[in-house]
Amino acid sequence: MAIPAVNIVETSAVEFSHGAGSPNSLDGIDLKIARGEFVALIGRNGSGKSTLARHLNAILLPTGGVVRIKGMDTRDEPNVWDVRRGVGMLFQDPDNQIIGTTVEEDTAFGPENLGLSPEVIRERVRAALHAVGMADHAESAPHLLSGGEKQRLALAGVLAMGPELIILDEATSMLDPSAREEIMDLLRRLNREEGITLLHITHRMDEAALADRIVIMDAGRIVLGGTPGEVFSNASLIRELGLELPPVTELFDLLRQDGFDLPAGITDADEALEALMAINSGRMGHVHINQ
Repeated sequence: MAIPAVNIVETSAVEFSHGAGSPNSLDGIDLKIARGEFVALIGRNGSGKSTLARHLNAILLPTGGVVRIKGMDTRDEPNVWDVRRGVGMLFQDPDNQIIGTTVEEDTAFGPENLGLSPEVIRERVRAALHAVGMADHAESAPHLLSGGEKQRLALAGVLAMGPELIILDEATSMLDPSAREEIMDLLRRLNREEGITLLHITHRMDEAALADRIVIMDAGRIVLGGTPGEVFSNASLIRELGLELPPVTELFDLLRQDGFDLPAGITDADEALEALMAINSGRMGHVHINQ
């Protein structure tokens, strides 16, 4: 029986190597993700982000340490099915996850493979398509959908499985700005209203800034973690790790370097406007340039 867990994800000293003599792709990963949390996982290419993600639904098993999902050790064979049922994954290219000839049929594929009754499958499909705004496309052919609509369909297929954790592995990287914004708004709503736990792997710092917490990986290790404000306050370290700052954070950091007395860790335009208004009103002092 699984151990009741407040944390949906718990890893302890996790290591992974592809074989004898190969360097570790993961090197001592300790990570906890609470139920209902929205975590962004960032890092340069090859840092181990996707390798870690594949450990969280038992696609890969650790060569050292332990991965527990809802208290279940992924190395225990009887747990694998339940782990995979509880963890959904959304990838870069939605075409790789779409197999049905209609939107409705594709969304039903996962629940059907769970052996659910036709009544339960119909309800899950209806609810999932409604949740992602695709109910009006139920009879449409997937190949006729836009990129954003295809990604919403792939997400509907994941939701219909009833996961508690959804991992997004660069799921917005192939979308145009409008579609990216739609997907991110949808994910935030699912997180806040449905309580679905999210782990969002992304190279886009503006998306990472929307999370409750950011975790940065480099060379198979976790090197920094905290709220977006806390993480992006470490501007010099972010750059050393080969990453960028969100545009507003970058602007404020450059102004601070030029001597302006501005707060660190600002991550979006609303925060920036609030900070500037506070300075202007005298609640945070006056902007000045150090001579």
